Amino acid sequence: MKAVKLNDENIYPSKIVCIGKNYIEHIEELNDEIPKEPVIFIKPNSSISNDVYSNEYDVIHYEGEISFLIQSGELKAVGFGLDLTKREVQSELKANGLPWERSKAFDKAAVFSEFVSFNGNINDLRLELYINDNLVQHGGCDLMINKPNQILNEIKNFISFEDGDLMMSGTPKGVGPINSGDKFIGKIFEKEKLIVEKSWTVK
Repeated sequence: MKAVKLNDENIYPSKIVCIGKNYIEHIEELNDEIPKEPVIFIKPNSSISNDVYSNEYDVIHYEGEISFLIQSGELKAVGFGLDLTKREVQSELKANGLPWERSKAFDKAAVFSEFVSFNGNINDLRLELYINDNLVQHGGCDLMINKPNQILNEIKNFISFEDGDLMMSGTPKGVGPINSGDKFIGKIFEKEKLIVEKSWTVK
């Protein structure tokens, strides 16, 4: 089993539950329609990676996301997550009405910072993602169509969470391809207070 860190302790999520199309400007940049209900999909534990990898065969896009670790059915910790997506594969699957697993659930498709316990106002959380020192994504819970606790409750209607499972809450506009050697810096803020920061160099 692959692990993530919570306050320096190894945690082994059984699954990662993700939401797509949760920021209007990201929906617009992909020329998609605003969904009538939350778009939910799952990444397996095997998709977790400590590093970001490019791929010589498929174009992989980054999607920075505010991510949560769940304990006792509640959002107990926050971290920065990268939902890596084989965009061309996803577009073909969507065009044919097929599931997204080949584009979203592959090995090394989910990369996370350390998670930190959080007891503040979740709606004050926001993210920033820098690539090669350029700000490429920024957004927060105030811009989400479905807020984190709404997402959690919607998922609970049909999926049970185990302690340590992860929830990714969607990506703001600014997604794009990754390239070998790119330097990523992901940050999570509570209003103006930096609470999580993690850097990666694409392999």
